[in-house]
Order: sequence, then C-alpha cells, then structure tokens
Amino acid sequence: MKQSFLTLFSIFIISSSLFAQNGIVRGKVTEVPKNETVPYATVVIQGTTKGATTDDNGNYEIKGLEPGLYNLVVNYVGYAPASQEVEVTNSRPAQVNFQLKPSTQELNEVEVVANGFYKSDESPVSVQRIGVTEVKRAPGANRDISRVLQSLPGVASTASFRNDILIRGGAPNENRFYLDGIEIPNINHFATQGASGGPVGMINVDFIENVEFYSGAYPSGRGNALSSVMEFSQKDGRTDQHTTNLILGTSDVGITFEGPVTDKSSIIVSARQSYLQALFSVLGLPFLPTYNDFQLKYKYDINQRNKISIIGLGAIDQFKLADSPGEPTDEDYEQNVYTLNNLPEQNQWNYTIGAKYEHFRDNSTFTFVASRNMLTNNQFKHPGNDRNQAKIYDYNSTEAENKFRLEGVTFTNNGFTFSYGVNYEYATYTNKTFQTLYDYDDDQLKTITFDSNLPLNKWGAFGTVSKKLASDKVTLSLGARVDANDYSDTMGNLLDQFSPRFSASYQFTPRWSLNFNTGIYYQLPTYTTLGYKEDGKFVNKENDLTYIRNKQLVGGLEYKIPEKNLKFTVEGFQKLYDQYPYSINNQISLANLGADFGVIGSEAVTSTSLGRSRGVEFLAQQKFYKGFYGILAYTYVQSEFTNADPNVYAPSSWDSRNIVSLTGGKKLKRNWEIGARWLYSGGTPYTPYDVDASMDRQVWDAERRGVRDYSQINTLRLDAQHQLDVRVDKHYYFNKWSINFFLDIQNIYNYKSKGQPILTTEIDQMGNPVVDPNDPSKYVPKFIETTNGLLQPSIGIIVEL
Repeated sequence: MKQSFLTLFSIFIISSSLFAQNGIVRGKVTEVPKNETVPYATVVIQGTTKGATTDDNGNYEIKGLEPGLYNLVVNYVGYAPASQEVEVTNSRPAQVNFQLKPSTQELNEVEVVANGFYKSDESPVSVQRIGVTEVKRAPGANRDISRVLQSLPGVASTASFRNDILIRGGAPNENRFYLDGIEIPNINHFATQGASGGPVGMINVDFIENVEFYSGAYPSGRGNALSSVMEFSQKDGRTDQHTTNLILGTSDVGITFEGPVTDKSSIIVSARQSYLQALFSVLGLPFLPTYNDFQLKYKYDINQRNKISIIGLGAIDQFKLADSPGEPTDEDYEQNVYTLNNLPEQNQWNYTIGAKYEHFRDNSTFTFVASRNMLTNNQFKHPGNDRNQAKIYDYNSTEAENKFRLEGVTFTNNGFTFSYGVNYEYATYTNKTFQTLYDYDDDQLKTITFDSNLPLNKWGAFGTVSKKLASDKVTLSLGARVDANDYSDTMGNLLDQFSPRFSASYQFTPRWSLNFNTGIYYQLPTYTTLGYKEDGKFVNKENDLTYIRNKQLVGGLEYKIPEKNLKFTVEGFQKLYDQYPYSINNQISLANLGADFGVIGSEAVTSTSLGRSRGVEFLAQQKFYKGFYGILAYTYVQSEFTNADPNVYAPSSWDSRNIVSLTGGKKLKRNWEIGARWLYSGGTPYTPYDVDASMDRQVWDAERRGVRDYSQINTLRLDAQHQLDVRVDKHYYFNKWSINFFLDIQNIYNYKSKGQPILTTEIDQMGNPVVDPNDPSKYVPKFIETTNGLLQPSIGIIVEL
C-alpha cells in the first residue's frame, strides 16, 4: 500500500514537469463606446518581452507559457492602457478580454506598463478593484468573497463564523451589491433579514472576473447605500470549448460547467451543496445548518452593437437544532442549553434573476436591466423544542422586488462624459408573526400577532457629468440622483431625497495625485421596519418614518509606482447621519442596538436619531509582481449616535476604533504558493444586562434571555479581536486537466477574545431553571463566559477538466 502511494505521488511530480510549457492565453480587445474590436493593439506579459499583437478582428494569442500567474498589459494609441492578472494552466487556454477607454494622454514609459489599480471619474477616492485570482488565493477566505473584503481598508473583521460587512463605522445593512449591474439583496447564506450578514458567501468565485468596492463616492446610478457599493463583474462563458470545475472542501462540494451554446452564445452554471449538518452532529454542536446554492449566466451576442445576458443566483438554507445539549458533564453543556432555549429553527430560500440588454452606438451606450429577487424566511420555536407542543414563536416573511433600470452614457468630442438614467421598482413585503413576549409597561405576558402586507412603488432618476482637463491630469465629476416611494407623503417627494455629489482628482505628477469627494446619500429603512403593524395600521408610517440621510466628505493623497504595481494612499473621511431610526420603546437609536434589534422588526420607531462616523485610513498595496503580493491597511474610525438626548452621543455598535489588515503571499517554485493574513479589530461596545429584571420568572419563561439595561447603553466594550490566517496551495498541471490541493486555516493560533458574558439561570440536572430560595418570584442568575475566535482548518481539492 505504501509503495503504491509513493508510485502514484511520483507520477504526479513527474507528470507535472512533463507538460509544463503548453499554457496559452487568448482573448479579444474591444473599445468603448462602439464595442468595436481593436486591431494591432499590443498585449504583453509584464516584465517580459513575450506578447502578441491583435489581428484585424481584435483577437490575440500568446503560446508556450509555463503554468502560473501573469500580469497582462494591453496598449493602443488613443486609449488608456489596461492590465489584468491571469492564471495560466495546461488544461485549457486562459481567456482574457480587454475593453479600452479613450484617453487624451500621450503614451509614455509609465503608462505603457499600466497597473491593476482602478479609479473612475465619479469615484477617485475609496475604491478598490479585486481580481478573481486575488479572491481565489486570499488566505483565510476559503474562496469566499465576503471574507476577502475584510482585507481592505475601513472594513472591520467580525467573529469568525459571520460575514457581516462593517465599513467605516456603518451598520451591516448600509451596503449594496450588484452582479453584472443587477442588484442582489444579499451575498450570504442564512441572511439576517434587513442586513447583509451571514456565515457563508453565496457567490461562486469561478464566475467572477473582478470586484469593484466603493466605500465612498458612490456612482449616481447606485442608490440606497450609506456605507458601500460592491460591483461583481462576471466573466462570459467560454466560446471555444466546454469545461468543468469540481471542488471538494471541508464543508461543501460544488461543480461549475461552462461552454458555448451556439456560435453566438455561451453559458456558465454551477451548483453547490454543504454537508455541515452531519459534520456538526458528529462534533456535538447544538445547531445543524445546511445550505445549497445555484448560479448561472447566459450570454447572447446578437451582433457587435447589441448583446443580452441573463443571470441567476439562488440559495436554500435550513437551520435545525440538535435533539439534546449533551451530557451535564460536558464542558459546553450550559451554553448549549442556553443556545437550544433561545435559537429558533429556520427555513430560508432566496433567488435573484435578471436580464441585461446592452446597445452600443458611435458615441454612446444604452443599458436596460430588468430583474426580480425574492426572499422567504420562516423561523419557529416550540417550548423545549418539543414539536408536539404549540409554537411560542412563528415568523413567516417574504420580500419580493421587481426592478427596472434604463441608463445611458454619452461621450462628446470635447471630452465630456454624460451618464444618466431612470429606475422603477415594485416591491411587496409580507409578515405573519406570532410571538409571546413580556410587556414591561403592564408587567405581564403579551402575545404579538400581526399580519402585514406592504406593497411599495419606488422610483428615481440620476445623472452625472464628468470632464478631464489638462491632458487628463485633472478630472471633475458632478452628479445627482433623486428617489421617492408611495409609502407615505413624507417619502413621496423626489426633491426631499435630492442627492448631489461632487468628485475631483488632480494628478500633479505622474505618480502623485490628490482626490476628493463630497455627497449626500439616502437609504430607505428596512422592510421589517416599514411593514410593522399594530391595530391594522402601519405604525411607522403614522410616525413619519423617512429615508436615512448621510452627508459624507472624503479626501486623500495617492502615490503610485505603476511599473511595480505598487500604491500608497491616505484618506480622511466623515459621515454625518440624520433621520436615523430611533426606538420609541427603548429610547435609543437602532445603531446602538446593533445585532440586538429583532429580526422581525416589531418595533415603533421615528426618524429622529443623529449619528457621526469619522476617521482616517492608510493603505499600502502591492499587486502581484514578480511572484509577490501584499496589502497593509490601517483604519481609525469613531462611530457615535444619539439616543434620548439629541445633544449626547454614545458609541454605536459598530465603533471598532482601530482596524488593521496585513496580507501577503508568494508564488514559489514547483507550483507552490503560500499566503498569510493578520486581522485586528478593536472591541465593539455593548450594553450590560438588567439582572434583576431578567431573573423575574415571568420574564425569563417568556423570553429565555437577559433584558438589557439601556440606561447604560454601550458603556462596556468587548476585547479586541485578532487572528492569523494561512493558506497553502499546490498545483499539478497535466495536458488535459489540472488539480489544485489547498489548505486554508483561519485563526491558526486559535486566539479567543472574551465576548459579552451570557446571562442565564442556574439549571438543575433536568436542565430547568433554579428558583431563588430567597425570592420565589425570581430565578438564580448565572453568567457564562463566552469567547470569540475559532481555529478553522479547511482542506480542499479543485479539479479543472
């Protein structure tokens, strides 16, 4: 057996050397706005003399490459150079297409080498572009795009089992996601309704070409965002051959298929299924999750001036509870009891499907987008998790949105660029809730029962004008958008949500530039808040709930060394919030409730809280160069919101203060690659428990969790969180296929920071609360220490056929 293994291993080593020079890169170079091909453009591998020239149809091909990572650079007179990182294998030709944009600058030595950094006229600050190879190799991310974003400046890392995206002191629901220009509500499994978090990402990285991440200076065509906009660009399916990718990981298995459908169309489709329920059951954990997801893209080129693409993304998630917390002698027994008493079971599914039509003219482009997304969320709880008893909690909700957007871009001969468009959306939100709670005002149990059905029409318009001056050294951009809906008269006037923004960039030397943006941005409160009903009325409509507003200012200095793919930036930012939802019952801002705000949103609020978030960011980034890549990002941010007193600010639940990310990796000989990432986030504030109120037997029997003392809102703070992630890859390349083995370890030194202690009760051997012998109306309190941080190794195999 041992001899057979050694023989097989030797074959792998020898075979990987025999077929080492068959790599091919091919693609097409087109231009904006005509979408015409660009003949005689030069495409070279950065740092070498190896390359090719496009033919009359804009096609190029570079042969005889050793498998590995390369930077491709394309240049053509009258257009800005472009570059892209590509992974080359022997199993299939790598396809890399370029789309060039007009430029008035003369080509010089710095521009010829180009670089992988991204800056748009509208967004010269706070923007990053991430390539697909960066996502695949990111340490600790396990090919999960949400986790890759934690390496970027301004993004706070969270507990290792969550993908909440917290940017510059903003809440998780302040982010917006677009897949090929089509909005998707969430990119994670087990989505927190009304937010953006979840433990596992849904998007298949094998579909992705690049990700554009805006943490400020949002394009006018992307509304309803206060902290970030993320644009995920998917690659087109292969048109030359059919290929298959198989991936087997520690928690799931997936397959991706792509190839031509006709001579003018192609498709990519994937499916993934987890087996976490079986794994968690073996480990004795109290919850048993499982997830499935599906993704597709169909592309049809009608002709050179017209094309259509259809995309789809869907997920099915189930969250069950274990039958028992284990034995009373188990170390985690009491915490498992608390978990089983509090967590509901959950069935959730969601999908987004959309179509995009693009039309190209001599000096303009037009895009029409139509899409539909839907989420169904069912949560329920039985007493003691005994399904033979009547439910004490039953939550059934749906969110459905039908969206239409028409946008155009016009380029003039004198250097102006105009972008403009309109959008319309019809949404429906339903909520059927039954829940038993304790009414603190009446000092008795109460039952919440409501049936909400909220239809909502939304509409908006946007436009931007940009101009480059002084041989492209100065760029100015002025834009605006307006939004409204028919929820109430308060939200129905477009001009009340007038959202202007202005950007400027000055490249005062070939390497140095100053960048600036200011704007006013609006976001609609969550459907769970809009749709809350009492006595047959939408309570928050009566309370004149309106859009949240953020007045933002960002400025910074940038230094680039393009020939080495190196960039340094420093930016200062300030966000001033007003019209933020404020809890009438608890007398605090929802930003100070954080994750404690209920999923069902059964709360009356007003738009009266104020907030502010300000700080500074530093970034040093080395894109892939001579086998090395790295990022050093530091952010200091202070996030505060008002409560009952509008003149007194308290730290928000997202007030991380210091955020550090250090990432680096190296491509080694014999197709080995190693990378590491160290993340640090300062501890976030939390509110202590009111122990006396919590231990009231009626209160505890109804809610099974501690009551917060909001008179001490966010006066305590968690420990800082930090972790070291490591990834090792080994590639084997064969004539018709390749295989990649990887080991991805999150929190390799198993650091555990102390979390907020859990307030529970003493329990007897049957798991029942112990009554206080000195006060029979109370239970005996007990605090359970909790920790954040978990060593998570992931082993995987990726096969390309």
